[in-house]
Amino acid sequence: MTIDLKNLEKCYRKISDSNAESESVHAVDKVSLHIPSNEIFGIIGKSGAGKSTLVRLISLLEKPDSGEILYDGVRVDNLSKKALISQRRKIGMIFQNFNLFSSRNVAQNVAYPLEICGTPKKEIEKRVEELLNLVGLSDRAKSPVSTLSGGQKQRVAIARALAPRPDILFCDEATSALDPQTTLSILNLIRELQKKMNLTVVMITHQMEVVRDACKEIAVVSDGKIVETGSVENIFMNPRSEITKDFLANISVQKIPESDSVVQWSSTAGKYVLHFNGSLTDAPVLSRLAKEFDVEINVRAGGIQSIQGKKVGTMHIDMLGADMEIKKAVAYLKTNGIVVETLEAD
Repeated sequence: MTIDLKNLEKCYRKISDSNAESESVHAVDKVSLHIPSNEIFGIIGKSGAGKSTLVRLISLLEKPDSGEILYDGVRVDNLSKKALISQRRKIGMIFQNFNLFSSRNVAQNVAYPLEICGTPKKEIEKRVEELLNLVGLSDRAKSPVSTLSGGQKQRVAIARALAPRPDILFCDEATSALDPQTTLSILNLIRELQKKMNLTVVMITHQMEVVRDACKEIAVVSDGKIVETGSVENIFMNPRSEITKDFLANISVQKIPESDSVVQWSSTAGKYVLHFNGSLTDAPVLSRLAKEFDVEINVRAGGIQSIQGKKVGTMHIDMLGADMEIKKAVAYLKTNGIVVETLEAD
C-alpha cells in the first residue's frame, strides 16, 4: 500500500510561562511525502523534530489541521468515525515500550486484537500459532510476559501487530530500548516478515544505524519539515542537509556482518570527505592519486559499512600540495565515481 502526504500541517498551542499567552508551534509544517508500497521506509529525526507527530498523523491516530493523507490514492484523513475504525484495523503498530498486557500470557497478548474484532476462537488459535512460529516464540505461548527478555517482548508486540493482517506496519522507535545485538535481530525479523507479507513498513527512529540496516528509502525530519529524502545508499554517499551529515558523523561503531572490518569514525575531519561504493571500496584509489598527482594525502578517518548488502565507504582526508594539483586530484576522484565533499575551514 502506498502512502502519500500532501501539504500536511499540524499545530499545537504552547502556553508561555511568563504571560499565559499562547503561541502556535508547527509540529508538522507543510510536509509532502511519498512512501512506496511493499518497502521499509525510514523517517529519521532528532528529539523534537516532529517525527512522532508525523507518524500519529500518517497512522490516523490524529487529524491534521490541513493537508491530505492518501492510502493507495484514496484520501483517508477525512473518513467518518465508522470508516476510520475500519481503516485503523488495517494498520499495525509497535512501540519502544512494547505495550503488552502483563495480565495476559504471550498467546493471549497476540490474540487480543483478533478478539476485539470478533474473530472466531478457532481462527484466533490458528493465527496465534502461525505468528508465534514466525517470530520464533512457539515454545513461549503460555509464558507470562514478565518472564521474557526485551527482545522477546518486542517479538510478541510484532506478532500482535500483525495478527489482523494489516497492510501497513508502523514501528515507532521500536528498537530504542534494546541492545545493539538484539536490535539487529529485530530488524532482521522485520525485514523477513516484510518480504513474506508484502507489507509497507514505516520505521520512525533517531538512530541512523536502524535506517542503514533496515530501510530502502528514508526521509530526514527537522523542525517539522522534510529536509532530505532518498535511498539509504544515496543518503550515505552524498548527504545534503547539515542534520543528515550530523547523523552520519555520530553513527555508532559496528562490525560488518560480511567481514571482520570495523567502521571507524573520528570527530577530527579533514578538508575533504570521500564517499564511494561497490568495487571502489577495494580499489587503491588514494595510492593511484598520489602517483598521478603531486599531492600528499593525510587520512584522518574512514571505514566501510554494509548497507542493504552493499559496501559503502567514507573517508576524511587532507591533501597537501599546490592548488592546481589539488584541483586536478579532486577532479580525478570525481571522474572515477567518487563523491567528494569539501568541508569549510573552521
